[in-house]
Amino acid sequence: MTTSMDDLRFFQVVASSETLTAAARELDCSLPVVSKRLSALERRLDVRLVHRGTRRLALTSEGEVYAARLKTILDQVRELEDLVTHRSGDLRGSVVVQATLGLGRAHVAPLVGEFTALHPQLSIQLRTTALPLRPHRREFDMAVHVGTPPDSSLRMRRLAENRRVPCAAPSYLERRGTPKRVEDLADHDCIVLRENEGDFALWRFGDARNPRQIRVHGRLSSNDGDIVTDWALQGRGVIMRSEWQIRSHLESGALVRVLPEVPTPPADIYALLCDDVHVPRRISELVDHLAARLPDRIAGSGEPALSR
Repeated sequence: MTTSMDDLRFFQVVASSETLTAAARELDCSLPVVSKRLSALERRLDVRLVHRGTRRLALTSEGEVYAARLKTILDQVRELEDLVTHRSGDLRGSVVVQATLGLGRAHVAPLVGEFTALHPQLSIQLRTTALPLRPHRREFDMAVHVGTPPDSSLRMRRLAENRRVPCAAPSYLERRGTPKRVEDLADHDCIVLRENEGDFALWRFGDARNPRQIRVHGRLSSNDGDIVTDWALQGRGVIMRSEWQIRSHLESGALVRVLPEVPTPPADIYALLCDDVHVPRRISELVDHLAARLPDRIAGSGEPALSR
């Protein structure tokens, strides 16, 4: 029996999932059904695709090769569909978008909703996650990422400018004093955001010509940016957060930027695409939509400027 397109799409979901249970949720079926279907596929191919007995789903070397090649095949099918779509004028098919929890919830989700309203024959799945990007797993058609992408093989387009800035509540600064130098942060309660796989407690300042960094300390940390911001608003310490996330708090005075004279490196917001695939029109137009709308949303206006 030959492998069907449905089998390829099935294994693509499995390969991009954290666990078989997550794959079952994605496929809207039970775990036994997914396990049975995976075993049947492995028997047909006469090869083991997934390591059993691990907490997180791990592909065998054969599974990695199979996942990569089937992605190429499915991309070719999507390219053909895109050719047909282009001739008809309507955007069709599906797009998987990955974004960080905070940015995804606050801005990407509303913009994705707008885009689907404009294109009723298009379906978009938005996955928000605190996990780092894993481009080799082919988990997304497009990712929205804050900061320099970790994988230089990705094709990227800047959607909006952004920086990470240190700030604290006035009540904290009244109690502990205001840092005058970057080095002063070592003596302050700093609330650490544990995201991606970087060195969480190493805060960076300066620019490319004069980079500076300081290792901070504190008793509070979280992988949830909203929690970290709430702690800062309660006066529990200094945080380093993206301007897009804290802009309204800075404008209202609920948070105050510390060390305002010290520059911080850019942490711009990018759309990321795998560089080895054809970009269907439905994806390129979604990227255009985000690039047109996101800067004004994070600036607080909500509507695109006339000059853009």
